[in-house]
Amino acid sequence: MSARHANIILTGFMGTGKTTVGQALAAALQRPFVDLDDVIEANAGCPIAEIFARQGEAVFRQQERAACQEVAQRDSLVIATGGGTIIQPGNEEILSRTGHLICLTASPAQILERVGRETHRPLLESKTESRAERIAALLAARAPVYNAVRRQVDTTDLAIPDVVAAIRQQLAL
Repeated sequence: MSARHANIILTGFMGTGKTTVGQALAAALQRPFVDLDDVIEANAGCPIAEIFARQGEAVFRQQERAACQEVAQRDSLVIATGGGTIIQPGNEEILSRTGHLICLTASPAQILERVGRETHRPLLESKTESRAERIAALLAARAPVYNAVRRQVDTTDLAIPDVVAAIRQQLAL
C-alpha cells in the first residue's frame, strides 16, 4: 500500500485524545475518520457500556476484533481505536498492516481530568479503587504494549492543532 493511501491509526489509553485528534487530523488531511467504538456500536446495535453490562468484556473484545478486521479492508482512513484495542493479541497486527500506528499518551493527571466525570467508561468502574487508582493500574498493565509502539505523541497540555502538527511531522504529511 502506498504511503498516500495508508491508514493512520491512533491508539493509546482513554482520554489521550484519539477521537478528538483523529477528527481534526482527518479534516486536515481530507480523509474519512472512523472511530472503532462507533463501528462496534453500529454492528452491535447498542452502546459499548451496554455490551459490557449485558455480555461482558470477552464478547466486547470479539466484536472489537471483528471491527478491526472490517476497517482494515479500507484505506486512506484516520482511525481512532479504543484504549484496549492493541492490548488484545492480533489487533495491532491487523491494523498495522493497513498503515501507520501512532500511540497518543498523556499524564495520569491529565487523563483523570479528561475522563474523570464521564459515565461511559466501563473499565473505570470499580468498587474498590478510585478512578485515579484505576487509571494508574490500567496504565501500568498496558505500558509494555503502548511503549512498544514506535511512533508516540504526548498530548499532555497540548492543544489539538499542536498534536495534529506533531503527527503530521512524524509521518512527513
